[in-house]
Amino acid sequence: MRIMLVTDAWEPQVNGVVRTLSRTVEECRAMGHEVEVISPYDGYLTFPLPTYPEIKLALFAKKDIRQRIQRFEPDAIHIATEGTIGQAARALCLKWNWPFTTSYHTQFPEYVHARMPLIPLALGYAFMRRFHNSGGRMMVTTESMRDVLLKKGFRNITAWARGVDTIVFNPELRDTDNGVYAGLQRPIFVNVGRVAVEKNIEGMLELDLPGTKVVVGDGPQFKELKERYPDIVFTGPKYGEELARHFADADVFIFPSRTDTFGLVNLEAMACGTPVASFPVPGPQDIIGDSGAGAFDEDLRAACLACLELDRETARLHAQTYSWTSCAEDFVKNLEVPPQPERRRFWKRLKRLGGKVRPRLPKRLRRNRD
Repeated sequence: MRIMLVTDAWEPQVNGVVRTLSRTVEECRAMGHEVEVISPYDGYLTFPLPTYPEIKLALFAKKDIRQRIQRFEPDAIHIATEGTIGQAARALCLKWNWPFTTSYHTQFPEYVHARMPLIPLALGYAFMRRFHNSGGRMMVTTESMRDVLLKKGFRNITAWARGVDTIVFNPELRDTDNGVYAGLQRPIFVNVGRVAVEKNIEGMLELDLPGTKVVVGDGPQFKELKERYPDIVFTGPKYGEELARHFADADVFIFPSRTDTFGLVNLEAMACGTPVASFPVPGPQDIIGDSGAGAFDEDLRAACLACLELDRETARLHAQTYSWTSCAEDFVKNLEVPPQPERRRFWKRLKRLGGKVRPRLPKRLRRNRD
């Protein structure tokens, strides 16, 4: 198939959304699909997202997006994010009555509310419902996240799991004597990710635990928390094998976030043999389940201490059940694709009309809005 992926989150950004999308694209291409990506880094004028400057929002991109979609003539369009790029593509699909799918990667209303408490959660969810319910299928990370969003008025939701690279992240990197934590008192409790208010890093830093707590990553709260918690080790961001070693050499991975919809870092920790401690919230509790690869508890300290008793090989084996190939296969299965004759006629007519009128795809072929 010819798949058009539209996203405001893309390389060189480094986060779980980008890792998911880039690996999905890689796997789809390996499966023989042709994938074109539209992102803010395609020469558009951009400005940084307030409070999250790593994300760039594109301005005045709609005309070029329309031309690129018309040239590519996709079989399926997936809009991955709700930013300006995603909004422009959504508007075009609605104008043409062309089916599209979306994905729900982050609990955006909670993120905004955590950073700007005066903005109510209800307003954020109204925006998200308007965006996602206007399309076809909305892909979410887990079944429990699906249940949460159904209660909030979202429709046509399907689970889309994630994967992990078990070659890059593996327990053979572990070296407790001379590794990355050499000289630190054990046990080592580590968190890896963006150091920001919505990640609830302080939920980890305040815990009374033996040994040493380590925070790997960067973000807007990095300087503040490093100054407030001088007894905590803040390493800054790590990449590649060095990052994998920070997972493997730890004794427990702590995931204190209550707002992430999945948390790829949980799988990366497990793939290195490190059990995960979290709150019982959608995402980590779905990943951990009854696998024995981690523990979740409203008492996060209790979950951390329980993880010290778990078998590291069990965590590794559980991570191996998640593959990027399966992730990509589910993604393709969830796409909404009109019948081939209708697709050909649609793009041919749109090209002939110069994109200035509405060659609307028959509504019966567009989407199921149950």
